[in-house]
Amino acid sequence: MQHISSASLEDLPSRISYLSAFLDLTPSDGEALLAAKPLVAPLIPTILDAVYTKLLSFDITAKAFVPKNTDYEGELVKNVQELTLEHPQIALRKDFLKNYLVKLVSTTDLTPTSLFWVYLNNVGIMHTGQPGFKHRVKRPELRVEYIHMGALLGYVVDIVVGAVMSMDVIDNEMKCKVIRALNKVVWIQNDLMARHYLVKNGEEGGEVTPPLSEEGESEGAKGGCPFSG
Repeated sequence: MQHISSASLEDLPSRISYLSAFLDLTPSDGEALLAAKPLVAPLIPTILDAVYTKLLSFDITAKAFVPKNTDYEGELVKNVQELTLEHPQIALRKDFLKNYLVKLVSTTDLTPTSLFWVYLNNVGIMHTGQPGFKHRVKRPELRVEYIHMGALLGYVVDIVVGAVMSMDVIDNEMKCKVIRALNKVVWIQNDLMARHYLVKNGEEGGEVTPPLSEEGESEGAKGGCPFSG
């Protein structure tokens, strides 16, 4: 029986090592995702439209897009009713999600010390409303509740799984490999979001783990989730 201490799970590589072992994440999963990249890439525009149509269909998720985005210099909207898929600020947010989706099927390194996990971890941190990223020092806090983050992740996975299952250019064995690999990585992403929202030690609010590195911050900040700002 392998011993895993609770304290060790606060360290990101140790946490990834445990999760990878539990989920049986192996290099072959990375190979499957990488092989799927040429097939998934053409679907990204359709996925982006579907995701943002969904996000803008609820005021509670749409309101995250009203404040000015960090890199946006154009005209701002005054309320959620003015938001559309064609609005320049939404187009900028689409770029963030595009980078995220490409990242999921582009990594060649799923080892516990990979910067890929730093990137996914920072995606979770940046939506908690806590300080830590230099690019948001002078910006209002960005707080997106975990329920919306989890729902969005589930919606994206559902779209991608449906797209993979409908592909005629790969056989069922390959479809199975891609979907299983995606499922493992996404569940780790879910944990790397949830860990920063969970209450620790019975307190009212847990402390958010700061970004792990300048390089990790850069990746997480620029290629993160559609709520990023």
